[in-house]
This record gives sequence, structure tokens and C-alpha cells, in this order.
Amino acid sequence: MTAERVLRTYLTLVAVSTGASSLIWGVNTLFLLDAGLSIGETFAANAFFTVGMVLFEVPTGVVADTLGRRTSYLLGTATLVGTTLLYLLLWQIHAPFVWWAIVSALLGLGFTFFSGATEAWLVDGLHATGYRGSLDAAFAKGQVVNGIAMMAGSIGGGILAQLTNLGLPYVARSVLLVATFVVAWRAMHDLGFTPKPDASVRREMTGIVRASLRHGLLNPRVRWVMLAGPFTAGVSVYGFYAAHPYLLELYGNADSYAIAGLSAGIVAGAQIAGGTSAPYLARVFRDRMRMLIAAIVVSGLMIVAIGLVTSFWVALALLMVWGSMYAAMSPVRQAYLNSHIPSAQRATVLSFDNLLGSAGGVVVQPALGRTADIWGYGPAYLVSAVIQTLAVPFLGLARRTGKSVEDTAAQPLALRA
Repeated sequence: MTAERVLRTYLTLVAVSTGASSLIWGVNTLFLLDAGLSIGETFAANAFFTVGMVLFEVPTGVVADTLGRRTSYLLGTATLVGTTLLYLLLWQIHAPFVWWAIVSALLGLGFTFFSGATEAWLVDGLHATGYRGSLDAAFAKGQVVNGIAMMAGSIGGGILAQLTNLGLPYVARSVLLVATFVVAWRAMHDLGFTPKPDASVRREMTGIVRASLRHGLLNPRVRWVMLAGPFTAGVSVYGFYAAHPYLLELYGNADSYAIAGLSAGIVAGAQIAGGTSAPYLARVFRDRMRMLIAAIVVSGLMIVAIGLVTSFWVALALLMVWGSMYAAMSPVRQAYLNSHIPSAQRATVLSFDNLLGSAGGVVVQPALGRTADIWGYGPAYLVSAVIQTLAVPFLGLARRTGKSVEDTAAQPLALRA
């Protein structure tokens, strides 16, 4: 398999999995509210999703580092099919909150099989096939494809809900996830990494977790970037899902599901723009850590503006700028972390990074949901901006650790193997 084929397979997996998953992203908040949950309970259910990610991130990362990245991906797809169908059942019977909490945590389990494993599979495969491009460019392409798939899925899911009901996007998602499983089964094979299925899982987990801590939180070049994650990740999840009912509130029609899908599609379009612009911005901002800080500050200002405006169309435009800023910094952050993590611990360290981001969501989402319950969505967005800016001091400490992002991320991957 050539490096081009590895990258093409990665982009295909991103497209099919995101396209399937995003069918519900534009209507999920409305779906939970329609099931009888309050605003606070809705974001508490989302918080239990992130609780599941916190609980299972490292164990599933170990699965990827022992049984293989492909096995982890397939397990994640199968888990998402089952939990999506359970979500549909809970909606139909108007289940009490406790069941939403349990199934949401299991839904988080499904995504933890993906996180870390997919990135690790790509980087290992590119190493093994002599790829001479930069990780920035590879991840930026993934960001663009992710945005295109998310736009198609979110808008399609919103229109499907508008024409039928809020449950049908979940049925369609399950069907497409089965197709995703088939694509991964046929096209995804571990390269540059040898699975260890006969190893003692307990022994491997202990060894890998220790090594992951050494190459993660105990590595000063990685530590501060990872510790900034909870603030930006927690706000980004709330900002995305709260946008749908908030925009409908500004639009003046709470039943316009197509508008909710459009708002998610707008964020997806912003991801495309952000992913496309990331390599060019990296050339302009030679100090890329400063670029990450600038993106957080600008996106924070956009969040403040979203919370203050009363016009639907202005809020929609601000949402797109916010999404563009977040999308532009993601490939740079991914490339930075991957360039400082050894292959053997890559999936687990990346999973631990996602764990920290999810931990932020566990605290931030219910807090902001409760704020919206009491004062409304606008004030909750203002609080979100304050929380996000807390990431800036950590990135400032990352700039003081010595080697900066541009010394690694802009180099060809083959030179860093």
C-alpha cells in the first residue's frame, strides 16, 4: 500500500463515518427536548456522553495499541450502531433521564474506540509507506473532508426530520454506520504497527499507561497543550449543540428542523474553510503556538457576539466565523501532538488527550446548560467565552518549553520518522 492510498483510505473513513454520525448532529438537542427532557437535562445527558468518553478513553486506547487500530475502529462502529438504536427506543417511550444517562455514556464508549485509533492508524501508515508530506497538510485534508461530510449529513438530517419526524435521522444513521463498518473491514489494515493480541491486557495496560504519562503529561512539550484542551473542548461541544435551539429561538419557529440542520451545516462549512486555510495561516504565523492563542481569542470574541445579538442571520454568520477559527487550529494542534508522541503509545496518548477534553465537557456542559435554563442561551454563551479564554495561559506556558510547533509540524513526516 502506498502513502497516497493510506491517506485516501483515511479520508474515505472520515467521510463515511462523519457523514453517518452527523445525520443527527443538527437535531440531537431538539430530539432530546422532544423526548421530554428539560434544557438542563438535555445538556446533562450530553455530559454523560462525555463521562463515557472519560471512563473509556484510555482503556480503548490500550485496545488500539494492543489488538490493533483496525479492531478498535470496527468495535467503535458496531457500538455506535447499537447505541443509536437505543437512543431511538428511549425517544419513542419517553424514557426517564437515568436511561438517557446510561445510553449516552455507552454512546461515548463507541466514539472512544475511534478517537486516537484513527489518527494513530494514519500516522503509522504514513511512516511505513515513506510519506514525505507534512502532518499539517494530511490533517488539514481530513478536516476539509470531515467538514464536507458533516455539512451533507447535518443538512440532510435536518431536512429528513422536517419531512418525516425527529426519529428517522437516527434510523438512517444506523444504516450508514453499518456501511461504514463494511468499508473499514475491507479497506483498513494496520501498517507500521504490529498488533499484540496474545499479550496480557492488564500488563500491557499498565506499561502503556505509564509510557503514555511519560510521553503525555510528563512531557512538557505536550503537557500544556493537553491541559488547555478541557476549556476549548467543553465550550466547543456546548456551543455547537446549543446553537440549534438558540438559532430557532432567534428565527422565531421552534419546529423548523431544517433550519437546525442548516445551522449545523454552516459549522461544517466553517470547518471546510478552516481546514483549507490552516496550511496557509501556518506560513503566515511562523510562531504557530501564537496562532493557536490568536484563534482562541478571536473565536472567544465571536462567542461573545453570538450571545449579544438578536438577529438570526447575524448569529448565523458569527457562528460560521467561530467554527472557522476552531477548525483552523485543529490540524496544527493534531500535528504538534503527533510529532512528539512515539508510535507505540500514540493511540493511548491521543486517547488521553481526548479524555482531558471530555473531562472538560463533563463539567462545562451541565454548568452551561443550567445557565441557559436560568438566564437563557445568550448569557450562557457569554459565560462560554470566559471559560474558553482560560486555555490561553496554558498555551502561553507551552511556548516557553523550548521547541515550537513550526520546528516540527512544517517538516516532512519522513524526516521525523
